[in-house]
Amino acid sequence: MRSRQSYRTEQVEQDKNVHPKQEPSFLPLTVGVAQSAATGSALLRERVGEVRRCAEAADSAAAGCWAALLGGCQSAERKDLPSRLRALVEATSGYVGAGCWAVSPHRRRVAEAQLRINDAVREGDGAEFAEAFVGYDQAIATAVVSVQSNVESPTP
Repeated sequence: MRSRQSYRTEQVEQDKNVHPKQEPSFLPLTVGVAQSAATGSALLRERVGEVRRCAEAADSAAAGCWAALLGGCQSAERKDLPSRLRALVEATSGYVGAGCWAVSPHRRRVAEAQLRINDAVREGDGAEFAEAFVGYDQAIATAVVSVQSNVESPTP
């Protein structure tokens, strides 16, 4: 017969497999669509690769910033995050096309969410930070997907 401790240890191991340890992710949509958009011309692949790299760097900075916000402390990520977000916007603009980005409704949504993120960081508001990132991630990801839609749609 097995001991209770044996059953508990087995249950903990099963739980680790079912619920693996996960780091927080603030840009899952953007990273996902950038990975799946890596098709098409070499130029588009290069540009979307830059979007993915910038998204991953911004996501990492956001996770560090989030931890600092929860801990109520300063961190390098809190100072670095705005520049990471600007780099992601620039990469997205390059992928979408500067002309299209300038008139894109996504640009306004991104700018509004980015202001909310910056305000939340300054005020130390973790809830607002997380909420603003949802809008930011959706806006950037939608802009990236819009390029795929334009490339894949047949011309009349």
